[in-house]
Amino acid sequence: MINCLIVDDEPLAIDIIEDYISKIPFLTLYKSFQNPIDALSIVQEGKIDLVFLDVQMPELTGIQFLKIANGKCKVILTTAYPEYALDGYEHNVVDYLLKPIAFDRFYKAAQKANDLINNVAPPVVAPLAEPNTVTNAFTHNFIFVKTEYKIQKIYLNDILFIEGLKDYISIYTKTERIITLQSMKKIDEVLPNHLFVRVHKSYIVALDKIESIERSRILIIDKIIPIGDTHREYFFKMIEDKNI
Repeated sequence: MINCLIVDDEPLAIDIIEDYISKIPFLTLYKSFQNPIDALSIVQEGKIDLVFLDVQMPELTGIQFLKIANGKCKVILTTAYPEYALDGYEHNVVDYLLKPIAFDRFYKAAQKANDLINNVAPPVVAPLAEPNTVTNAFTHNFIFVKTEYKIQKIYLNDILFIEGLKDYISIYTKTERIITLQSMKKIDEVLPNHLFVRVHKSYIVALDKIESIERSRILIIDKIIPIGDTHREYFFKMIEDKNI
């Protein structure tokens, strides 16, 4: 049985998570806190296996909580703000749940925590070469990327553009944003160069998803992407070659 805490300054959010925990047989709720400082003292005593932790709280943020807890328990972040995902990954959180949280997504995160806490080995997925987090598929119409604790398949035709964020990249598709620990250089090498082109140190775009180009800006859906000086000549040559 996994001993859980809920830390969230919103009573309604606590009620929902308490209800979800009651439906999962391998979870048991130790206590719920609206004040993260009170919750920290319980965590530091070593009584807790898993914390469902909000990110934005007045007394102490979830990220500050993670730093002070220093790995004494597993943590699943619960928040309405996706921009905190990268900070969470850097602190080895089990999962990152965006509010409003659906029960099926909550259950998957709880199962992931259960596997980690009980040292259940993840299924072997092949073929993937380490230490890369991106690999070509044999049919060349999709790639696999590591995201959180899973390996996700992404069809090339679904990719709109890719944005670099320090040691991470965000892959924007038609339906979602996928964050993976990876370099722009590595994914640029993997993607077919007749379909994708790097236009900036921080951006790779799918050529067929470009809606318009104005001076040094590309429009894809509602995103304006800059064209960097070092990539300008090659990009416009690619566009010229496709002109009729």
